[in-house]
Amino acid sequence: MTTENKPLQKILVINAEIQSNRLLDQIIQSMGFTVLVSESIENAQQYFTINIPSLVIINENIAAQNNFNWIKSIRQKYPLLPFILYTINENHQTLKQALRLGINDYLSTPLTRDDIQNSIQANLSRSQTLRNHVLFESRRATQQLQARVNDLETLTDLARMVTSSLDVDIVLRMIVESAVELTGAEEGSLMLIDEKTGELYMRASRNFNEDFVSTFRLPVNDSLIGSVVQNGKVVIFDDNTPQKIKTSYLVHSLVYIPLKLKEQIIGVLGVDNRNKRMVFSQRDIGLLTTMAEYAVIAIENSRIFSEMVVERKKLETIINQIEDGVLVLDNDFRILIINEIAKTVLRVSGEHLVGSPIQMYPIDTELLEIIKKFETYLGKSAEINADDERIFSAHLSKITNIGYAITLHDITSLKKLDRIKSDFVSTVSHDLRSPLTAILGYVDLVERAGPVQELQKNFLDRIQFSVHNITTLVDDLLNLGRIEAGFDTRKEPLDLSVFIHQAIDELNPKFLQANMRLKINVLDSSGLIFASPIQIRQLLNNLLTNAIKYSNPDTHISIELKEKENQLILQIADQGFGIPAVDLPYIFDKFYRSGNVIGTEIPGSGLGLAIVKSIVESHHGRIWVDSTIGQGSTFTIVFPISE
Repeated sequence: MTTENKPLQKILVINAEIQSNRLLDQIIQSMGFTVLVSESIENAQQYFTINIPSLVIINENIAAQNNFNWIKSIRQKYPLLPFILYTINENHQTLKQALRLGINDYLSTPLTRDDIQNSIQANLSRSQTLRNHVLFESRRATQQLQARVNDLETLTDLARMVTSSLDVDIVLRMIVESAVELTGAEEGSLMLIDEKTGELYMRASRNFNEDFVSTFRLPVNDSLIGSVVQNGKVVIFDDNTPQKIKTSYLVHSLVYIPLKLKEQIIGVLGVDNRNKRMVFSQRDIGLLTTMAEYAVIAIENSRIFSEMVVERKKLETIINQIEDGVLVLDNDFRILIINEIAKTVLRVSGEHLVGSPIQMYPIDTELLEIIKKFETYLGKSAEINADDERIFSAHLSKITNIGYAITLHDITSLKKLDRIKSDFVSTVSHDLRSPLTAILGYVDLVERAGPVQELQKNFLDRIQFSVHNITTLVDDLLNLGRIEAGFDTRKEPLDLSVFIHQAIDELNPKFLQANMRLKINVLDSSGLIFASPIQIRQLLNNLLTNAIKYSNPDTHISIELKEKENQLILQIADQGFGIPAVDLPYIFDKFYRSGNVIGTEIPGSGLGLAIVKSIVESHHGRIWVDSTIGQGSTFTIVFPISE
């Protein structure tokens, strides 16, 4: 049947007989169909490019021209398209082959109206039935697929919430609500074991009375839910007889899924029906199992985060209670940890400091320089003056996979004691100079007064040697006192290479006397430093004299000056005794001498390197030593180039 709004169905006739074509055209049109006539397969092919016919009637001779291959190809593309074979001789072999290819029916001569109409109607009706069946199955498969997609989308949303939210109550409530919605259950609950009482309580629920939820407490023993906790297996109940779960709580069907954390059962996720007699499927169990795993992850994440918060608060309390300043930076110099003392010393203020770059705050210029060149300063200390006149020693260290740490220790009292000691030493040194000078004078007068015996001459030489040593010590103390007090601070742009050559020339007799060879690699066109000429001469003299004193004869001393990153780097290396590792941290302290030279005949006051360090620091430089016992020592000094 056709309507005005529905186009007529098309029936394709592939036949070269004019007489039979007229008959077929007349009968088919009378049935309300549009007739398409083609005398060959080639011409018929055009009708399959735009609007496919509803039925095909094909002459057996045309069909057999290529051994039915054309019909085979069309059937593969359009398996629901019905074919009727028009046969003239009713060749049984041809009919058998056609039926094997899926030909639906056949017409034979003489053609009659009833045969044609019955065959067309029967095949179109069968084709429509098949189409309806395929469409139904397709829709059902699509609905199942869409339902599965909806399930996956819900699970994806839950997974996203589990990984992004730290509010475990919200996450667990969403899991229970999704469990109820996806399974079509009436109620849902998530129960956890109370670690103190061992009872189950409801942490999240859907469609339960609030009073019931708040008072729900269930012992694990002797209960259906308890069996899930005890054996860790899923419980499914769908008997027609309601199961009594707890007093006044009857259900027709339920599913309980254990919540497993590292083989330990921590709770149960369940859905149930109190009114509906609905059976839960394997799909429901699979979804609930996945959601139970999400719940465990959310609970564990919350526990870990809570522990982390507690530990962080402990750490913050400890860091803020200690008397030292603490600053921890990541590898990009962003603040990770800073306590109140560090904020005060470094002049850092604000509430949201964590994560901000340390360079954005007006911290001490020297410390900022240290931070910029952190690798150079690792393991070393620097002094920082706070606004409240306290002095802090800043120690820098590397934290693997995290960044850097700066600890600030208050050394104000130590500095005061050091100044008192320096003042005392300076006073004593001044008071000693006059008596020492008098002693030397009387020693000379004794020798001039008349002949002295050999033994007396030996005594006088010892007195003179000892007085000279004491005088040298006094001079060193006075020099150190002047440096620390800020005297001799007249500074000017200097060419360090010129002073190095002058120092070498002045000490050349000592080099020759010790038969030492010099390796000089000094950059003559180096940048200038802003320094005190007197102190630079003293620094070079002390270092080179030390290299001579603590080296074996017939060795060499290396002197190198190079420029790098707007700094001058001076290195003086010897092949001497070396400094024991245990002595290295104290080698620049006043009056300190390494253990391998104490008791030897090598004279020294233990002040030479202390003077060198004071000079270097007064010029905003740095000094350190690398040494190996029996191989020698290398002193490295870094001066900033004057702009």
